[in-house]
Amino acid sequence: MTTAIIFSPNKLGSISDSQFQSMLDRFNLGRLISSEKTEKGAMGQTWFVTSTEGKFVFKGNPLFPGQFAEEKYFVENIHNRTGIAVPTPYLIDAAADIFDWEYALMSCLSGKHMNSQQIKDNLNLEEKLKIAELVAETLTNLHSWKVDEYGELDTETFTIRPFEDSYRAWLFDRIRFWVEDAKKYSVITSQDVLWVEELLEASKSSFDEFSSPTFVMGDFKPENFLLELENNNWRFSGLFDFTNAYFGDPLADLIKIITMYINYGEEEVAKRLLSVYLPHPEQIEAYKGRIRVHMLQQRILDWGCAKAMGMVTWDDDLSFSEWVEYYTESALSLVK
Repeated sequence: MTTAIIFSPNKLGSISDSQFQSMLDRFNLGRLISSEKTEKGAMGQTWFVTSTEGKFVFKGNPLFPGQFAEEKYFVENIHNRTGIAVPTPYLIDAAADIFDWEYALMSCLSGKHMNSQQIKDNLNLEEKLKIAELVAETLTNLHSWKVDEYGELDTETFTIRPFEDSYRAWLFDRIRFWVEDAKKYSVITSQDVLWVEELLEASKSSFDEFSSPTFVMGDFKPENFLLELENNNWRFSGLFDFTNAYFGDPLADLIKIITMYINYGEEEVAKRLLSVYLPHPEQIEAYKGRIRVHMLQQRILDWGCAKAMGMVTWDDDLSFSEWVEYYTESALSLVK
């Protein structure tokens, strides 16, 4: 279920202080001090809960069966395999007697989001480059979790459920599905479809030759990690929200960060990130083929969502292929 695209979350409804206190009592986590909805995060599933024992993140009403068991598995493995700061311990209560649904409770990590005003507005170029290196090093560490098969986690057996046919077929079919879906909300011409097919065809060999699947977070972006200034040096202080995780091509986790840098006009910073993350010049052509496809996949999702919700922030007269090609070609120019 992790690779399913979920646009409509399950609502939490009204939650009382007495319910939060009952939750804290269940785990012997002290007396409730305060609770508040998180400003952004987990599709409306999360609250901050502060007690006499500390600050926690509450996540309720799972989006799909096994969501919290799956995330707990990923959190514990990342913690044990990489040492990256993740929200441990990750507690789950499936009783549904306090609330009407299963929930999870986890430690609240320290730090600020990279795109928060407190950080974004006060960084000089040297600091931005250093943070890009931190992000690259963290992704390298995250993707050191290597596996033998492409697929999703089966939460019944906690083994990998392989994608049908091949990873390339799964990925390309996924892109074609969302191109068709976007036709409901926007103009997708035959020329746009031809452009997509030509890009996929040109990239086939780079995927067929790739045989080193790793853990893929699936939603690696500034909203899902934290930075902290310690002794005048930035450090990566936390990573969370593994709802979209699976096992595949690690380059997919670069796309949202690269897109952010492109939109900010910070190509130099993006190049620093990629130079640290992609240290093997002999593989550049393979990187290029795969990164274009991953960019296409993310941009078709963003296009369809913006068009459906009436939240287009770019020139609405641009065709789909014109708009996406700017990003696919920009990504190529960053890979040296």
